[in-house]
Amino acid sequence: MVIKRKRQVSIRDVAKASGVSLTTVSLILNKSDQRISDATRQRVLKAIDDLGYQPNRLAQGLQSRKSNILAILVPQLRHTFADVYFGELISGIYDVADDAGYKILLEAAGEEFVGTKRYLERFDRCFIDGMLFMGSNDEHEFVADLVGPDRPLMLVDNPRDKHFSVVCDYQTAGRLAAEHLLDLGHREIGFIHGAMDVQTARLVRDGFVEALKAAKIRLPEKRMADGLFTEQGGADAVSVLMKREPSLTAIFAGNDKMAIGALQRLLLDRKAIPNEVSIIGCDDIHQASYTTPALSTVRTPVYDVGRLACQRLIDILNGRRETCEEVLPVELVVRQSTSQRTPEKV
Repeated sequence: MVIKRKRQVSIRDVAKASGVSLTTVSLILNKSDQRISDATRQRVLKAIDDLGYQPNRLAQGLQSRKSNILAILVPQLRHTFADVYFGELISGIYDVADDAGYKILLEAAGEEFVGTKRYLERFDRCFIDGMLFMGSNDEHEFVADLVGPDRPLMLVDNPRDKHFSVVCDYQTAGRLAAEHLLDLGHREIGFIHGAMDVQTARLVRDGFVEALKAAKIRLPEKRMADGLFTEQGGADAVSVLMKREPSLTAIFAGNDKMAIGALQRLLLDRKAIPNEVSIIGCDDIHQASYTTPALSTVRTPVYDVGRLACQRLIDILNGRRETCEEVLPVELVVRQSTSQRTPEKV
């Protein structure tokens, strides 16, 4: 059996049904109908309603220079959209965009997308009104092309100079983690960090190191390892650290995924947590409270960052503000993976 598709109603059908020109219908659709009589306008609107005509958003955007579409740009990583961190940011952005009547276009900053400057095309051909970029690093130099009112870019949870941004206070997050471990009496402390070409990873490190320095505690290179922002990376990094420094009594991981990986590896190595080694992470992802033992961490309001970044971008697009550099506060969350340094380690 052949199923015939219903023909889509066109602007020409509307013009014919209402007895006006294509230009008149177009002016009414794009709200540029100040010189058109109310009677004609009502006749065209009735024809649109009766025929069930759906305007082509892209075509309207090309005429009005406004598409009501925002692009979310993420780094080209494996399973990016399945990642809990990016998922929280995207959820926050989507919820605000949807409420404001904007659609979302997801893009990945892969080699072809950047090399062919497709990010410029999205703006220049009026496909999008604004872009939100999350997960940027020092190698993403193309963001310098996206400056100014014609190509509004919001950096989400990763600040760079001379760009609009909304970000968590990662330097304070590092400081809170260090102070928590120091208050518990720990002095032999290891640090699992993310990639140092990411500004937020450096901010976490700086806050952590400064707090240790204030307590006259050094953090030599041998007590630091790259956990690659992943569970497997955290597991491998903690093995390296414990082999180098078996006397370590506490570990801080720059995100919860690395902390969870480190926690599981230590348990497999028959280390008692927190009695032998305390573990603290950063982010407070949903899984952090369901590990055994539950993970102490520093809560970063990632979902709220996504919401605020989207709201600020929409405000800029609508002329309600001109700049945006906002930092959201963080909070220490103490659970069962950290405890007082045990006597045998003193």
